[in-house]
Amino acid sequence: MKQLFLGFLMVAFLSGCGYKPASYYAKHALGNKIYAEVSISRQDPRNSVLIKDAVNEAIVSRFGAKLVAKEQADSVLHVKINGIGFSPTVYDKYGYVVAYKATVVLAMEYEDETKKVQKLTATGEYDFSIESNSVVSDNNRFDAIRYASGDALDEFVSKISIKGLRNGNNN
Repeated sequence: MKQLFLGFLMVAFLSGCGYKPASYYAKHALGNKIYAEVSISRQDPRNSVLIKDAVNEAIVSRFGAKLVAKEQADSVLHVKINGIGFSPTVYDKYGYVVAYKATVVLAMEYEDETKKVQKLTATGEYDFSIESNSVVSDNNRFDAIRYASGDALDEFVSKISIKGLRNGNNN
């Protein structure tokens, strides 16, 4: 009963103080209809497809917006892979790598309704482990890139939210 009361009190406090999540401001900065374009890397086209899927998922789930054709969009989002890297983070007692950190750097440009172009860079990371004395499998690699891309997109959401808040989109 005490937990229920505390939960109610927390909800009342957050709604009473005017709290709005970051996605609220990001949605105001980008609009309800977004066209997303991911540049396909010739060196690594499979990762580009993973990032394209992560971008589309982020638009729908994090922004609460709709994916539309370029002609119907409130804003256009261009995403390019600036870099993907893997670095060892943990070694076992024999010196074999047992954990890695995947890092994805995305260069993003977005064009709003007024055709004003903003440029941002976002970096995402994801830590994962592997079996001792083995190599990173394709599944591990793809999952790590997908999760690191999601992390980079979360950073993008927060940066866009700050821009939306600064531009007076705090209705």
